[in-house]
Amino acid sequence: MREVLSLTVPFFGLIFLGFVAGRIVRRPASGLEWLNIFILYLALPALFFQLLAETPFEELSNIAFIVAVVVTTLTIFVAGFLIALVRTGRDVELATLHALAGSYSNNGYLGPGLAITALGAPAAVPVALIFAFENTMFFILTPVLMAIGGAKTGTPMVTAWRILVRIFTHPFILATIAGALAAAFAWEPPVMVDRLLTMLRGAAAPCALFAMGVTVALQRPPTREVVGDLTLFLSFKLLLHPMLAFVLVGMVHADPLWRTTAVLMAALPPATNVFVLATQYGRFVEGASNVVLVGTAVSAVTVTAILYAISSGLL
Repeated sequence: MREVLSLTVPFFGLIFLGFVAGRIVRRPASGLEWLNIFILYLALPALFFQLLAETPFEELSNIAFIVAVVVTTLTIFVAGFLIALVRTGRDVELATLHALAGSYSNNGYLGPGLAITALGAPAAVPVALIFAFENTMFFILTPVLMAIGGAKTGTPMVTAWRILVRIFTHPFILATIAGALAAAFAWEPPVMVDRLLTMLRGAAAPCALFAMGVTVALQRPPTREVVGDLTLFLSFKLLLHPMLAFVLVGMVHADPLWRTTAVLMAALPPATNVFVLATQYGRFVEGASNVVLVGTAVSAVTVTAILYAISSGLL
């Protein structure tokens, strides 16, 4: 257990430091913008590109692994959506956002840091693939379901165009595609470029974790009225999601490191994108804020428990 804590305490410690800074310094959310730009457009893309470019292309074309991961997350999303439809009186918009809270992992900001800290640098490769394909799925599902629910998203052509733009302009997805192409053609960047990428890569995890802590600190504390909803969302996200990932990814006989990475990514708390989308559509804003805040705090315990189960051979 001491070995597991030696991995998770520094990881969640950085989030905690960001949280404390956010509570004490009391700056508006706009104060994070330049740090988030650095993380989103430079540091994490450099990390994903470098690690994918260094990986044999045969490993990147593991279709069975990708399908298993996507089916896992889609199953959790659909189950949450159907339950939410009943609970909300067939409110498709609200049910969509509820389902996102129970299935959309924070594998962009938290994933690389946790994977590298707990499993080593090679684990960032499956993290990049999981991020690219899961986010593509959510970028498609969310606007389509919100349009079905009555949200004003424009014509079908406009919606389809927005989906394509979101997919093919996201820095993480572009970095994943570029890294895969570099691996396919065995291309190596010039030494000076490689050193710059290495510097950016080194800053990715600590900056992302600190920024995540500040983001959580800026969320409103939950009220008693939402405890029941939070319990349901977080049961799906922090318990059912990693359990199903363990089963389905195991069925395709994935590499043990990749399987463990998939389970860890499934065990992560809800992504801040859930709050961003709720704000964008003007629904479930307070609930999304609460689920990100509480989910991140509770995941310190659940992720540690999962890592302990992995290290002790239970998973």
